[in-house]
Order: sequence, then structure tokens, then C-alpha cells
Amino acid sequence: MTKLPAMLAIGALSIALAACSSFGGNTSPAALATGLSARMDQPNATLDSQQAIGLINAYRATRNMPPLVADAGLNGTAQALASQYAQTGTAPTKPQALVQMKLSAGYATFAETFSGWRNNSADAVGLAAPASKAGVAVAYNPSSSYGVYWVLVLGN
Repeated sequence: MTKLPAMLAIGALSIALAACSSFGGNTSPAALATGLSARMDQPNATLDSQQAIGLINAYRATRNMPPLVADAGLNGTAQALASQYAQTGTAPTKPQALVQMKLSAGYATFAETFSGWRNNSADAVGLAAPASKAGVAVAYNPSSSYGVYWVLVLGN
């Protein structure tokens, strides 16, 4: 009986990950949760960090890693770093207290950003780093080179 909930979770994970990898295919980004496919390349756009970390946790489950807990302090750190990145166009340096930091620029949605991280071997390893907490943020600067700047930070 306990295997059924695990099998259902694995099935839901498979659907979510398949949807993320199908950009350009027959499945549209609209099949994703709204927070994952919401465009951040516009003023006052708001990232749903819970859904973003949920997608990362689904990926971590496929790597037998424990889930991350959304952390308000790390969200603040991620937001400060994303804002700095968007204003300067220069990738910020990872603060020493963090286990991992992932950066991205130019993707309009979190689903696209996550797919980029997942499909890059170095970034994929970072998504599965041994950590317990996460913060994720995005900053938009229409006059910058890439427009949208993403930061994911992992800590303990």
C-alpha cells in the first residue's frame, strides 16, 4: 500500500519533467503550472518561488536527493543577487555561506530557466547539491543585454 503514493508521485514528476522538456514540441508551456510558465520579462512580474522550488525538488527526487525547503532569507539573498546581476550585467560571486548558486539570463520563464540548468551537466549537478534550503529570484531590466536574470541559491 505504501508504494502507491510513491508511484503516483513518480508519475506526476514524470509528467512535470516531460512538460518542461517539450518546449517546441506538441505540449505547450501552458500545460505547466502557471507560476512556472509565467513570463518574467515585463515590469511587476512576480515569481512563484514555491512552484519553482517544487520543480527543483521533483528533479532532486529523481536523483535520490532530499527536498529543499523554501527559505525567506535565501529568497532575499537570491533577490539581491538577481537585482545586482540585472543592473550590472556581471555575474555575481557566490557568497561563502552558500552551498551552491545557479545563475541564468535571458530566459523569460522559470520553466525555460530550469530546463537550461537541467540540460547543462554542471548546472544539473548543482541542482542536486547536498543542501536543505533554497531561495530563488528573478530581476528584470529591459535596458540590459538579457532582460531577465535568474538566481537560485542553496544552503543549509
